[in-house]
This record gives sequence, structure tokens and C-alpha cells, in this order.
Amino acid sequence: MRLMAGVAVVAVCSPPTFALDGLSVDAGQATHTDMIRLSGQWNWSRRWLENDSGYLGAYWDAGFAQWDRKIALGQHNDLLEVGLTPVFRFQSAGVQGIYFEGGIGLHLLSSTHLGNKRFSSALQFGDHLGFGYRFGREGLEIGYRFRHLSNGGIKKPNDGIDYQEIRLQYWFR
Repeated sequence: MRLMAGVAVVAVCSPPTFALDGLSVDAGQATHTDMIRLSGQWNWSRRWLENDSGYLGAYWDAGFAQWDRKIALGQHNDLLEVGLTPVFRFQSAGVQGIYFEGGIGLHLLSSTHLGNKRFSSALQFGDHLGFGYRFGREGLEIGYRFRHLSNGGIKKPNDGIDYQEIRLQYWFR
């Protein structure tokens, strides 16, 4: 956790060094499990299907998360996750306004056990669908994501986990 905090401080204090385009914090919940995630974003600087009302863009989302599962009264178990996801987003031509997005990426878990929940592999695939509102070209946005993580059938059993997340994002450029 200290390593994650150190990386976050370095990323926040020196965005030009890492060429970050954005930084976000997600808070999510699954059954008996809470999640907090810090991530950085890098725009692809490409636009597809562009017209007067909007365009399809994309960005890389790389992040660290901590999951905390409530086992019993007063008992918890946690794990760490690191992930990288290409995200495709449809947004208005002026950037400000409502957006819709989706992505599928790779995630690595620090453990295959989370309380009484078991994952058959530490490698997980994460997909999400989301929407939100961006308040300006540079600045704040707020969004919602539904995220599913599972091993994609590479090992049995394929128990996954579903999160509902609220996301706060700040775009530097």
C-alpha cells in the first residue's frame, strides 16, 4: 500500500514526466467487497466516426486498486490489483458533456484468495461499461462504471466479480 501511495504522489507531482493526460479515483462495491482505485490516463490522440455532434476517442487507463472483503463481523481480507485497459469513449465534439465508454483490459491480482472468495488465477480480464459527464476540456468529470473481472475461461472455475463504481477524473489537457 505504501508503494502504491508513493507512485501516486510521484504521478500527481510530476505529470509532464509521465506525460499523464488525466488522473482518476474510483470507489466501488461488489457483494461484501469494497474497492478503491487510483489510475492514470494517456489519450491516443485519435478520433474516429467524427461528426458535428461527437466522436469516438480512446485512452489507456493504468491503475492500482485495493479490494477489501468483509468476511465476518470485524474480520476483513484484502488484495491488490494492477491493471491496464484500452478504453473507447464516445463524447461530444466540444468534449464537455455526456460521454459513454467501454474497455477490456488485463489485471493482475496479488492473491487468488479474498476472504471466502476464490479466483482460479491471478491473471484476470476486466471489462467495463460506463457513462458520465465532463465539465470542460481541462478539468473535472464524474462517472459511473459497471466492471466485471474474471479469468475469461482460461482456468476452471471461472469465478469472477462484478463492481459498481463511481469515478472522479481530472484531465490535465
